[in-house]
Amino acid sequence: MKILVTDGDNRAALAITRSLGRDHEIIVGACNRRSLASVSRWCRDSFAYPDPVRDPQGFIDTLRDEVRRRSIDVLLPVADITTIPVAEHRDEFSPCRIPFPDADTIKRAADKVGIMALAARLGVPCPAGIAVGSAREGVARADELGFPLVVKPGQSRVRVDGRWLSTSVRYASDPVVLAQILGDLHPAMFPVLLQERIQGPGVGLFLCCDHGRPVAAFCHQRLREKPPSGGVSVLRESTPVDERARDYAERLLGELRWNGVAMVEFKRDARDGIPKLMEINGRFWGSLQLAIDAGVDFPALLIRMLDDPTVPAVPGYRTGVRSRWFWGDVDALLMLLMKRAERERLPRAQRGRLRAIAAFLQWQGPDCRFEVLRLGDIRPWLLESWRWFTRRCP
Repeated sequence: MKILVTDGDNRAALAITRSLGRDHEIIVGACNRRSLASVSRWCRDSFAYPDPVRDPQGFIDTLRDEVRRRSIDVLLPVADITTIPVAEHRDEFSPCRIPFPDADTIKRAADKVGIMALAARLGVPCPAGIAVGSAREGVARADELGFPLVVKPGQSRVRVDGRWLSTSVRYASDPVVLAQILGDLHPAMFPVLLQERIQGPGVGLFLCCDHGRPVAAFCHQRLREKPPSGGVSVLRESTPVDERARDYAERLLGELRWNGVAMVEFKRDARDGIPKLMEINGRFWGSLQLAIDAGVDFPALLIRMLDDPTVPAVPGYRTGVRSRWFWGDVDALLMLLMKRAERERLPRAQRGRLRAIAAFLQWQGPDCRFEVLRLGDIRPWLLESWRWFTRRCP
């Protein structure tokens, strides 16, 4: 089977290529011909396409032409910025199969305002919040929730004049900061969700569904992040599934009749221990390799589900397995050592430089594997290392 994987510089694309490359012919697309996934021993061929952020139509045109020219059987978009356009133009890729929901379902899940309303209707706990349609309304209604507030534009990306603009989650400590944050937003980024800030650990649940039927679930704990005060995980460990969060996630994805993979994020509220919904990401996630190492091969499941609607649910996986993104971990350490502001965002007990160095050097045990560095497939790590050094030492 010929499978085309997009976003070749995404670490999830590398994990997919390694997962499927033993049994299928993998073609990798990216903005650059040389990407992490394209230099893997499991990649058969690669090509470059226009940047989907700057030239969405050029991206679709190139991808469609490559799918037809190469007679691709399955197309696997990896990131948000490729998944949504591919879903919107699904008919143009036929008869190539795309194991993801239709565009309307993906957008419905990504709509932070709408998904919170759906969660409330299904009895899924979520933070107290209000949706506002303008900066003026947001400032006027903020007292309904109190401070500090989380400011979430309804979409992670919005299209303006044929181009994509990225949004981000911000935190407002008082009305002045809130007014500044809302005033900086493009009008297309409204409505905006204002929410109470939940204190507590994150609970990320990764799932695969067959038109709403749960097939696999996986959970991990973030041990270190980049930046250290909160961001992308650089060291994580597989943990037992939080059954309460799983129930909530399956309610949501069942209602959406979700088909494919998704990441449903919660925070366990320190006040009552209840997982509160943060968002749904209808795509692969950066730490996908950990799930595969622990025994839940999500890419292989997706391919099996295309031809076998009776694929049984995955019974479980190994817990205590760790995965480390080495260069991301190095970046996180350097932030702690060199940026005082970053240290001060952490609890006092975690601010020490010597403590950070000791934690970085600590052996993570026999069940820890490097995410990119694999001795049997070394070229992706060599490329990533070269890029890291050239970025640091131009």
